Amino acid sequence: MIHVRNLTKHYADLRRGRLVALGGISFDALPGQIYGLLGPNGAGKTTALRILGTVLKPTGGTATVGGFDVLTQPSLVRRQLGYMSANTGVYDRMTAWEMVEYFGRLNGMQEEALRARMESLFERLQMNEIRDVLGAKMSTGMKQKVSIARAIVHDPPVLIFDEATSGLDVLVARALLKTIAELREQGKCIVFSTHIMREAEKLCDRIAIIHRGEILAEGTLAELNGSNTEQDLEEYFFQLISRHDERLARRQSGDSPPDERPATAAEAR
Repeated sequence: MIHVRNLTKHYADLRRGRLVALGGISFDALPGQIYGLLGPNGAGKTTALRILGTVLKPTGGTATVGGFDVLTQPSLVRRQLGYMSANTGVYDRMTAWEMVEYFGRLNGMQEEALRARMESLFERLQMNEIRDVLGAKMSTGMKQKVSIARAIVHDPPVLIFDEATSGLDVLVARALLKTIAELREQGKCIVFSTHIMREAEKLCDRIAIIHRGEILAEGTLAELNGSNTEQDLEEYFFQLISRHDERLARRQSGDSPPDERPATAAEAR
């Protein structure tokens, strides 16, 4: 459903020269699966997901969503996607119903089908009590429900959640994670990025640990835990990042051999 191969993204900086946001990542995410991108802030997670969402253009490599290329077929990719991030906002002067309806129409839904879909969503997400509440009057939890509804109103086969629980209280975050798990059971292909270890452990079927634009290891939770003697994902996470930073420091100081490179996921195991 999502296939990423050697995806790169570079930026030009007048003072620091070329900045590498993504250094050539590859992964696959399948239907009925939650694929996690786990990494610290600035690791490249959002850059990768914005490329999948056709918001950014890659410098190199390829990425397809539902068989459509993000660079050459962006409009077709967007029809396959629902996208939600921590920065997803709501319009202050629109009600919950109006906002979800607006995004349904943006995705080409016809009036009768859209109304039926919205009635179902508002019931399932327990949003009927906020149907006529303006965005400016909504609590954080209300806004989050609206953001979920507008991301899935057109029933896309692929969903992207980028740091979606950031800034939420524990009850709202828990409800969101439950909704994402339910969407997996409906056969959706889901990419979920987070820097919170517990979320990745609890929710994701496969996890890629990403740091400084590179995937350092990838696999199921059991596979990743089996890669380290302590069988603790958090400890393994910090070990990988520490070793990677040490290699970069040696390379920059000229102390590393010319052919030294970051370990592949297989080698990390």
